[in-house]
Parts: sequence; C-alpha cells; structure tokens
Amino acid sequence: MVHAACWAHARRQFFEAVQLNPRDPVASPIVARMDELFAVDAEARRRVIGLTGRHALRQERAKPLVDEIRSKIEAAQSVALPSSALSKACQYALALWRKLMRFLEYPELELSNNLAENSMRPVALGRKNWIHIGSPHAGPKVAAILSVVESCRRLKVSVRDYLATILPGLADVTIQHLPDLTPAAWVAQHS
Repeated sequence: MVHAACWAHARRQFFEAVQLNPRDPVASPIVARMDELFAVDAEARRRVIGLTGRHALRQERAKPLVDEIRSKIEAAQSVALPSSALSKACQYALALWRKLMRFLEYPELELSNNLAENSMRPVALGRKNWIHIGSPHAGPKVAAILSVVESCRRLKVSVRDYLATILPGLADVTIQHLPDLTPAAWVAQHS
C-alpha cells in the first residue's frame, strides 16, 4: 500500500489564497505551475500512452515542474504572514510533500483523488443506514468492497464478471499474487 497525497487538494489551498487576493504575485504562479502539472497528465490521457509512457512523460515534464513548485512554495512561505491563507497553503503542501511526490514513482497513481472522493460520497451519505453492520471490523471491509466496485466502474468492467472470475479461487491465492487480482490487473489480463 502506498500513501499518496492529492495535488487537487494542495492546489485548492493556493487557489483559495488567490481568491482572497486576486492580485497575489506569489500564490498565482504556484497555481499556474500546478495547472501545468495537471496538463501533463491530461496530455498522457489524450495520447493514450499507457502507464510506461505516462511514467516517462512525468519524468520528463512533471519532475522539473514539481521542483519549481517546491522552490516557489518555500520562497512563498518565507514571505507569507504566519496566519495567512498563503502560509497555511505552504505548510499544507510542504507537510505532505513526500506523499505529493509519489505519483512520480508510481505511474498508476492519479494526481487527484477527486474521482475516488466523489464516488464515495454516497457511502458517507448512507453511513447511518448501515449501522446494522455492527462490527468494528466492518468499516475496512466495506471500504475494500467499495474500492473494488468503484475500480470496476472506473475501468468500465462488469463487477459481476470480475467477481465471478476472481472469487472462486481466491482462497488458494497467496498474498504475493493478490496484486495480480486487482480490477486493473484483471482488465490487463483479459484485454
């Protein structure tokens, strides 16, 4: 399991600082560079280059951008008032920097977790309806099930077909082979 942070959340912090002061000469360029970062991934999706191609594109174009973003954030932090929105945005991004950088190591990671959050919103709304589950271990199990369902939905795979293939032999699979059974790996094997 890899813990990664969301660039959309980091960007939102700086965007809010710009909204408070639209002529902010410090936060605006940071938002612009973050927009360029998202443009790199948008280009990879447009070109449909796969994970290897996306990884190469990120190394070539995104890595220099994140280096520049970090230096701009550090410079902004040194001039921002401690309780300002800009200072809070800088603190947020720098505290999560290692997790923000994970997308450069793992091409399957998205820059933003907004899709995952939006797909889970019904879960949060329905939580009170699921009180009957009644076990402290139920939360992680429900999260795992929803993760599989939402992954299948995102990949446009029938959840029923996926589960019908995976579940019958699951008890005999070693933990080392579990990554081969994720919805993304299953799609790759059956394409």
